[in-house]
Amino acid sequence: MASQDISKIKSVAIIGAGISGISAAAHLLLAGLDVTVFERSGVLGGVWHYDARRPLTPPFPNVAPPDATSQYKQTPTGLTADEASVYHASPGPCYAGLRNNFDSAVMRSSLLEWPEGTEGTMAALGVKHYIESLAQTYDLVSRVRLWTRVEAISKPVGASQWNLRSQTFSQAAETFNFTTNNESFDAVVVASGHYDIPRVPDIAGLANWKSRFPDRVTHSKRYRVPSDFKNSTVLIIGAGVSAYDIARELDAVGCKTYQASRDPSRADRARLEGMPESCERVPGVSEFILDETVATSGTATSPLEETQTIPGRVLLTDGRDLKGLHHVILATGYVTTYPFLGELEQPTLPVHKADNKVIITADGSTVHNLHLDIFYIPDPTLCFIGVPVNTSTFSLFDFQARILARVWKGEARLPPQQEMQRIHMERKARLKPGDKFHSLALQDLAYAEGILKWVNADLEEAGLQPLTAFDDKWHEGFKALRAFVESVRPDLDLTIPLVHTS
Repeated sequence: MASQDISKIKSVAIIGAGISGISAAAHLLLAGLDVTVFERSGVLGGVWHYDARRPLTPPFPNVAPPDATSQYKQTPTGLTADEASVYHASPGPCYAGLRNNFDSAVMRSSLLEWPEGTEGTMAALGVKHYIESLAQTYDLVSRVRLWTRVEAISKPVGASQWNLRSQTFSQAAETFNFTTNNESFDAVVVASGHYDIPRVPDIAGLANWKSRFPDRVTHSKRYRVPSDFKNSTVLIIGAGVSAYDIARELDAVGCKTYQASRDPSRADRARLEGMPESCERVPGVSEFILDETVATSGTATSPLEETQTIPGRVLLTDGRDLKGLHHVILATGYVTTYPFLGELEQPTLPVHKADNKVIITADGSTVHNLHLDIFYIPDPTLCFIGVPVNTSTFSLFDFQARILARVWKGEARLPPQQEMQRIHMERKARLKPGDKFHSLALQDLAYAEGILKWVNADLEEAGLQPLTAFDDKWHEGFKALRAFVESVRPDLDLTIPLVHTS
């Protein structure tokens, strides 16, 4: 393998102080690099930090990365300090009852064990404390710049460093201030996660329902507590973890729920997640239709009384109608975006027109031109931690950070750029772009072992100790998880080879 010229990397900017960013910072610091972590909020922990405040309401619909005119890229004038802080760092998707859905045995860093007696699942606060403990153990807290949002990164042609512009929010009583800072770094790690900007599908009539009854239609990112929906009839659209969590929480406060999913391949997820009897699974939604008297009454609509249902019906793809709904919750995922990437993010470029430089296109799902979902192929001094989905998260991201540290330290060598591009294009040809493009689907071990083939070959050649992907505790926990999934989804083929590493 030809070696990339990364020997001059000394200073590293890391964007995000969730598990991905803290894992990367810890391993890079241990490798002897100087790290600075930029965190736009006021705390460590990423999505595991509960903030009772609601994030910004997304546009309806919202299916592409934000452009220059988006509310996510502009801060209005005349805001209070608290409102300005929400625009600067929108509260995350953590709801009060959130718990980890993967056992802690397969969800941990190689650098830190969970405290003695930790149960397999726990409240979000316990997970947040774990991330904070990791940062404290490796002296990272002083390296994290809180309330500092990265606005732009760029690397001029021929330059040896990345230019980074950040904005820091500060508040004193009811006054606030923004301070801009410009710096340069040898390398940049993007670890800002997946769960920032809600994806709102373009379903006929949905925007009209939202404009008429804004308090009755929301995205799951704004969901906080089930008591807001007590004794209501609620339509939940989506088939991910949040959809099932919310359905279970609403069951406990006397709600009748419908869970709509357009993807039949996820039909058995209800058994997998233990859906309550009060939740009825229905097919996808075709249209939101208001009653004629409301539809013809202009744009202004009086707020509904708490017990009133939305005056309309929801047409399903099988022709049935749902009526008598009090609320609609869209658990429809998120748009993948890195708004600080400049020209490397093209919000209007169709996914199939991505060249060998762009990273984000209009689909808002595919992260292009990454080798192993980590290294930016045109310039591996830009890397990403935490891109894969449907993984053992903490453990997998820790593994990625270990690989990154070995490469940037010069102990393992990347293939030539042309070879990395060939692997990436082969992967694109074989896998469907979008969410599934970055899904490991319980193939964490295959992904890791494929990477270790070349990493360990380089380490052994240099007389260094080879790496292992995961420890015995992880293997035991992951074996149990895989067996459970296979028992409820016998139709899944978990032997399909990955093309990430070949």
